[in-house]
Amino acid sequence: MRNRAFRQAAAALAMALAAALAACQGPTANTQANVDPRGTIHLDLSKRAPQDEIIYFMLPDRFANGDPGNDRGGLTGDRFTTGFDPLDPRFYQGGDLKGLTSKLDYIQALGATAIWLGPVFKNRPVQGHGADATAGYHGYWITDFLAVDPHLGTNADMKAFVDAAHARGMKVYLDVILNHTADIIAYRECPHDPPSGAPPKLCPYRSIADYPWTRKGGLAGEPINDGFRGDSPAEQTAENFAKLTRMDYAYTPYLPPGMENARNPAWLNDIRHYHNRGDTTFVGENSQYGDFGGLDDLMTSHPTVVQGMIDIFKFWISEYRIDGFRIDTIKHAKPELWRAFLPAMANHARSLGIDNFYMFGEAYDFDPEALARYTRQDAMPAALDFAFQGTVADVVIHGKSARAFEKLFAADEIYADGPRTAAILPTFLSNHDMGRFAGFLRIAHPKMSEAEKLQRLKLANAMLMFSRGVPVIYSGDEQGFSSDSNDRHARETLFASQVASWNDNDLVGSDRTNAQDNYDTNHPLFRAIAQMSAMRRAERTLRRGEQILRHADEKGGVHVLSRIDRAAGEEIVIAFNSEAQPRTLNIVVEPDSKTWTALHGVCAPQSNATTSYAISIPALDFVVCKSKRTP
Repeated sequence: MRNRAFRQAAAALAMALAAALAACQGPTANTQANVDPRGTIHLDLSKRAPQDEIIYFMLPDRFANGDPGNDRGGLTGDRFTTGFDPLDPRFYQGGDLKGLTSKLDYIQALGATAIWLGPVFKNRPVQGHGADATAGYHGYWITDFLAVDPHLGTNADMKAFVDAAHARGMKVYLDVILNHTADIIAYRECPHDPPSGAPPKLCPYRSIADYPWTRKGGLAGEPINDGFRGDSPAEQTAENFAKLTRMDYAYTPYLPPGMENARNPAWLNDIRHYHNRGDTTFVGENSQYGDFGGLDDLMTSHPTVVQGMIDIFKFWISEYRIDGFRIDTIKHAKPELWRAFLPAMANHARSLGIDNFYMFGEAYDFDPEALARYTRQDAMPAALDFAFQGTVADVVIHGKSARAFEKLFAADEIYADGPRTAAILPTFLSNHDMGRFAGFLRIAHPKMSEAEKLQRLKLANAMLMFSRGVPVIYSGDEQGFSSDSNDRHARETLFASQVASWNDNDLVGSDRTNAQDNYDTNHPLFRAIAQMSAMRRAERTLRRGEQILRHADEKGGVHVLSRIDRAAGEEIVIAFNSEAQPRTLNIVVEPDSKTWTALHGVCAPQSNATTSYAISIPALDFVVCKSKRTP
């Protein structure tokens, strides 16, 4: 780590130089200080609430290759050693932080104000054997929590990227993992290194009831409090966990020769800090105690683990001035971890002048009640809104009734702080795990015309951009990437691909293929999203306004939202039509909403009566109408 005084002096110097440069450049065309000339959003990062952001998410290995020299991560040998094979989607493709930094113009042109960066930590390059081998290009198999993976660049490259983003008024959210590390620990009962080409032997989960903590086979002894029985977290002390003197209560764990110091910080190499109970089936007890697909599962109620993770991620905030965290697999860690970690991160960021530090967790669940539980039980500020994604897909792709939105938004009340929490839920259409919205559309409607696919994708993006929540755009969606399936099949590169299964995909709205670079700012989806982004940035009410569902068809595909700023006397109505024919209907509006202007589409200039407004929506389209109270 650098000397803290040096870092502070360097930061002060950088601020002074930036101020001097701004003074030399003189006034800009923008008449409002510290405001993005493309809209009314503050360039001062500390003044922006989470819902002011439009997030662009990418895996850095898949976005842009700025330095081919690091494609193999400084390693030599075949792909099973280096992890690099641009012909296979399971391996590193060559993207890196220098490439990402070089493409910030592209991301900003789309209208993004924040970047969610897939994990950059040093990973075990390859895990698995033979046909099951795959690389850690995604970033979730961490060995060194304090270093950037050499395939992606250096710690200095990370600093340069964050500084470059901040200089443009863009925030950076880092994808972090707290509940597991790379697969290092082996069990005597399950050979860790099977013969070449043979699949690794599975290690079935062994429960606490059948294999108590005290000893292998459940022999009598003094129990520990790990929180499983609902005991007070105050009892989960170092003295409590010191009772765990033997680690063979379920399996006989060990570190293979040469792997004794494979992880950093050093406390991660102590097998006493892991559950060591075998692989999870993602159900019940083992969801929090089992190895995640073989990845070593940390004992996340252990005070050493809790404090260790706090120290690790304080480092990333201090060193790089990160603006927030996307937190992986929150359902697989104990609440004790989140109750300590979350306030520690928020307080540390605030002490450094990073206000509105945004943290959101990932729990792969389409039930809003399940998502809300993490905001209540674990005190997670927000959770990725899979329920929103599922509802948009049901209506836009599968033709279900727009009444689904009534059910979705009615559940906003059950989040920890009700609609105020719902207002900062990250919403999305696609991601790197579940796949791409365009792919779901293609699979559901293989005979649908390209024109209709494009129109439905624009409509879905409008729902993303103008509904409550913080919109997240998955890299490649703006270029019409359609993917074949989920996981690695939906992790295509934006730079020219050599992967055959990607390159035969049809890109919606384009004659290009994945075999070419795809940074086309004239792509119709790119242009549509950029226009919507500009509208959201320019209209504070679209970002922070109270949301009211004005209408949702019982059987049809039309729903209408109002976003309201009562203090400003402003109402914006957004009407969405998922049907293949135009619709006209009357909706209730605020009494002061009498005259209207169109932000998108055609809007009637006057309400047809007090609190009633007639609105017409073209097929597979949306309209945005604004009313402001007149003195």
